[in-house]
Amino acid sequence: MGTEEWARHWRYDRLPDTDLLRARYIRHTFPPHAHDGYVFAAVTGGVEEVGLPGGVLRAGAGSVVMINPEVAHTARAGAPEGWAYATLYPAVGTVAAIAAETTALRGTAGFPEPLVHDSEAARLITGVHRAAEQGNALAADSLLRVAVARLLRLHGGPLPARPVRTAGARNAARAREILLERMTDPPTLEQLAAELGTSPFSLLRAFRERYGMPPHAWLTSARVRRARGLLEDGVPPARAATAVGFADQPHLGRHFRRIVGVPPGAYQRERARTYKTGRKGRP
Repeated sequence: MGTEEWARHWRYDRLPDTDLLRARYIRHTFPPHAHDGYVFAAVTGGVEEVGLPGGVLRAGAGSVVMINPEVAHTARAGAPEGWAYATLYPAVGTVAAIAAETTALRGTAGFPEPLVHDSEAARLITGVHRAAEQGNALAADSLLRVAVARLLRLHGGPLPARPVRTAGARNAARAREILLERMTDPPTLEQLAAELGTSPFSLLRAFRERYGMPPHAWLTSARVRRARGLLEDGVPPARAATAVGFADQPHLGRHFRRIVGVPPGAYQRERARTYKTGRKGRP
């Protein structure tokens, strides 16, 4: 697999609402974070350790990691040589459309088991990347739909609703709203708890149970997510950093690379390109 880390995070403009990440990591670790869409990661070499609410999973070559929207997770190397993978991040609407056309699932589609050994699905996922990098829109779109349909058919099911019943869960949801509203000047945990009429430790516990990470970690992930949108709109990284509440561009850069897997400048450059004929990525 080589001895260097590398990564390419991009979007092929002829794929429906799907981000792509192909990378090899050795020392890089992903802190707790979540995505608003799905994650389908085909491990092609080494071992990836994925931390999820249910425990830590070890994914080797031929495995596919499937993470539902808004599920907090971490990732790091599970072997000295690190891990290599090809990942698809399709939007909720894209998966819903494929599910409606190819399955009888009712409600939002989900994946109860986050790790499966499915070499054919892994081959399809890497095939999407290969076709996109070659500028073959017909193949990339076809393989994406076949891959997602296969994962839904063999490993999918209805995503259980998570009703907000307890006072703690309601406080966690309201705290999340407040943090989004005041992203650039968030309250302290004590101030947030007082505003909600609860104690700091009760709020901390409820928030972690609901969102899989403490409020400060969730806020960092949310800031990076919002910064991604600004970078995609062409906002310079320094301005994007202060717009979402980071102290400066280096502060954004540290957290952005940890969570997204590439620096903000590289992320923005990839988004600025028009992939009509495709461009070869790192092998």
